[in-house]
Amino acid sequence: MRQRVCRRDRQWGRAVRDARFWAVIPAAGAGTRMGAEIPKQYRLLAGRPVITHCLERIGSHPRIAGVVVALSPRDRWWEARVQADADGVIRVDGGAERCHSVLNALLALSGTATGDDWVLVHDAARPCVRRADIDRLLEELADHPVGGLLGLPVRDTMKRTDSHGEIRETVSREGLWHALTPQMFRVGPLTNALRQVVERGGLVTDEAQAMELVGMAPRMLEGSADNIKITHPQDLILAELYLKQQAAEACE
Repeated sequence: MRQRVCRRDRQWGRAVRDARFWAVIPAAGAGTRMGAEIPKQYRLLAGRPVITHCLERIGSHPRIAGVVVALSPRDRWWEARVQADADGVIRVDGGAERCHSVLNALLALSGTATGDDWVLVHDAARPCVRRADIDRLLEELADHPVGGLLGLPVRDTMKRTDSHGEIRETVSREGLWHALTPQMFRVGPLTNALRQVVERGGLVTDEAQAMELVGMAPRMLEGSADNIKITHPQDLILAELYLKQQAAEACE
């Protein structure tokens, strides 16, 4: 599959050449834990695909200059369910793992974004991210030397088990966080960090880990608890409740 650019991308690229904030949405995963043929990012949530909510939340932010989405080369759902509502989004081939997809997306941005620009990487299955949380990232990390991410402090008691499910120890939750997205780093350093991971044949589960591996210390910002990731079928029910609650709050 050739890299495909939606019809407004040439005007979009020229118009925002000096912009500082970009977004990447890795969406090449199959979402097998959902137990359905349709990948989770294309499951319907409040009448629209999950990824459409993500694109709208990120792409509509006035300080986001453009969005790149990384899709599986075998994707057959994008054009049928999302394409019509994704005008101006750059589409690139994703890879076998998240780090490969994000790196491909960053390389696609290299002709437009500068190395000092910021990029926000957001999960394709987090449709409830709040504008206020995106604002916090932009405002509090814009002068940070590394960047950072949204997260939630661990509140439950943590246990470590063996391969048989038997508890081996209770882990202190002090200083432990659940990592969320968006995760925001400068384009150049993140590209270099991910390239090093890939060239060494390694894998990372998020962008912050890649930055950690090259000696950086990302900053954690507390996000909203309703910024959930769609992983299991019941998550769609909860996400719809959160979307309704957020809409009601916006009307108050």
